[in-house]
Order: sequence, then C-alpha cells, then structure tokens
Amino acid sequence: MSTLKKEDISQEVFDLYDDYAHNKMDRKEFLQKLSLFAVGAITLPALLSFISPNYIDSILVPANDPRLKSEFINYNSPKGGGIIKGLFSIPKETKKKLPGIIVVHENRGLNPYIEDVGRRAAIEGFVTLAPDALSPLGGYPGNDDEGRTMQKKRDKNEMLEDFIAAYNYLKNHKDCSGKIGVVGFCFGGWISNMMAVKVPDLGAAVPYYGRQPNDKDAEKVKAPLLLQYGELDKRVNAGWPAFEKILKANSIKHTAHFYPNVNHGFHNNTTPRFDKEAADLSWERTIAFFNKHLRS
Repeated sequence: MSTLKKEDISQEVFDLYDDYAHNKMDRKEFLQKLSLFAVGAITLPALLSFISPNYIDSILVPANDPRLKSEFINYNSPKGGGIIKGLFSIPKETKKKLPGIIVVHENRGLNPYIEDVGRRAAIEGFVTLAPDALSPLGGYPGNDDEGRTMQKKRDKNEMLEDFIAAYNYLKNHKDCSGKIGVVGFCFGGWISNMMAVKVPDLGAAVPYYGRQPNDKDAEKVKAPLLLQYGELDKRVNAGWPAFEKILKANSIKHTAHFYPNVNHGFHNNTTPRFDKEAADLSWERTIAFFNKHLRS
C-alpha cells in the first residue's frame, strides 16, 4: 500500500480523478495530467496506487459473515437487460418478514465495495438486493476501469428498468414485508432519484451524490428522500438548487445533508476520497431513515 496521506494530495488530484471516473477523459489523458502532480518523493505509480480503489483491505462485512445468508441470485428484467445477477443478503436469525433495500452501484458495476454495502444494510435487519447492471455484458469484470467502459455500452434508462425489476423481485420475495427502499451511490444516486419518480409505492430513497431528475420528473417524486452530498462535489451539487425548489413547491418530503469539506464518493471506503466521519454519520442517518419509513 502507498505511504501517501490524504493531506499530501492537492484537491486538484481528487477533481482530476472525479473527471476520469465519470468518463470526462480517457486513461491516457488522465495519466498525463496526473503526472503533473508527481513531484519530489511523490512518484506517478505511488500517486496512481494511492487514488485507486483498495478492495482487499476495505471490506467491513465479509462474504462469509456468520450473521448473514448472502448469495448471488438471478431475476428477470423484461424491460431492461433480461436476466440480471444480484447479491441477495438476509440476516440468518430472522423469524419474520423484513423490509427490503435495493443497493445501487456506481458507474462501474457491482464491485466489492457495493457488495459490502449490501451486506452492511442486511446486518441492520433488512433483506437486501444489490444488482449488477453489467449482467447482460457478462457482469462486473473484476476492475473498475473495465467496468466503467462496459457500463458506457448500456442505456441508462434500460439500467433503470433493471433496478425497478429488482424492486419487484424483492417486493414479492417470501422473506420481504413488501416495504422497500433504495440507496445508491453516484450513478446509483441518480437511479435512486429516478426510482422515487418511477415507482409509486417506493418506501424511501437515499441518493448519495446522485444527479437530480429533470424538472418534469422531479415533480413526480412520491417517496420521501434523504439526499447525501459532499460539499466539494461542485459537479453534482450544481443541480441541487433547481431540484430543491421543485421539491419544496410540490411539498415532497425531503432532507438534504451537505457534509463539509468532503468529496464526491466520500462514503466509498476503498479510495482516499473516503471520509470516515461523514461516511459514518451519513450511514447512521440512512439506516435511521429506512427504519422510520419502512418499519411502520
């Protein structure tokens, strides 16, 4: 692992990585621009290693956690990609039906971080499903760079249908109470917002730093929203004022938190954009929000 620390790195590096991670430049251009920050003892390989995801040391709830039954399942998405693979997780000791949570990945498929988030939510007493929208293309390829390239080949509205189909699968599952929420990150934040538009019976939505719906769609939101934003995420935050105006005008239940001095991706504990204080507080709020809206 790199010996670099977050405070050693310019904010410009985090902004550069954000642009790269959201397909605003290819890898060649990214490395060329990143090399400008490799000065003194900070080499380009060290810098690249530091800002890249570290899945090996970041899992909080392992796949074989004895408290859970966690396994991959397949479900049908007739309006989306066909057969979709997802990680299904449920507490082992449950004796009653539980509320459900759909966990939506970023713009790179179902990677180990999102699988972990699915298990984290299940530990809190929910039945969870974390789908892989890359399933029609063979599934998450094992690294995020290839995952992003693959995901660009899919239509975002067809992927939205895949997650709506996951909602229907979970709603009809024998171990689910039928009350279901969604939490998503980055691309998954947009999916969470759009599921609040498209799924009338959705119980609650928690988009993390997700793009907002257009004005026409925003008026159709029915589910209560808990919106999680990083203060330094200017790209996504630019859409908030217009969204907030529509939510207020239509008396749509919502709460927005802007976590100070943190970047897009602050919940993702596999990269240096991670901020433990903001991630822990946001997750505590997320679980409390789901408990409030899905267990009543």
